[in-house]
Amino acid sequence: MAVNRVPVLKRCRSLGLEPGYMGVDKKSNRELKRANRKMSEYGGQLREKQKAKFIYGVLEKPFRNYFEKASKMKGQVGENLMILLESRLDNVVFRMGFGRTRRETRQIVGHRHVTVNGKIVNIPSYLVQAGDVIEIKEKAKSSARYNPRGDRCPGG
Repeated sequence: MAVNRVPVLKRCRSLGLEPGYMGVDKKSNRELKRANRKMSEYGGQLREKQKAKFIYGVLEKPFRNYFEKASKMKGQVGENLMILLESRLDNVVFRMGFGRTRRETRQIVGHRHVTVNGKIVNIPSYLVQAGDVIEIKEKAKSSARYNPRGDRCPGG
């Protein structure tokens, strides 16, 4: 399986994103210095596509598949694409606050700690439907990672 192993700070710098947005506490002292050239329309669109791929942790082929699926849906393609990306299980678990980053929540899902409608799901790209019940397994709930208040001990 293909994995994106590009350093997060380097990628954030090249795309013009804040590292804190990706869950990284470090600040980079380096600045990206580009020649004073106007970016073309295509260049701007490409950069936005790369940002979306990087933020959601999706590689090129699955992203293209999401785009094709979004273009077949009714409505605007860009809006449908964002709906599909936001309804991925790893992103939904991230939005619920069970992980600090999308990469961490992807690992949580991969380690079989998440149930959808009472069934264990270990596929991060699983598309969640409206009305699905998403929970952390009872066995994994005792971990300090899933404590919503951030306490280290379950009793305190």
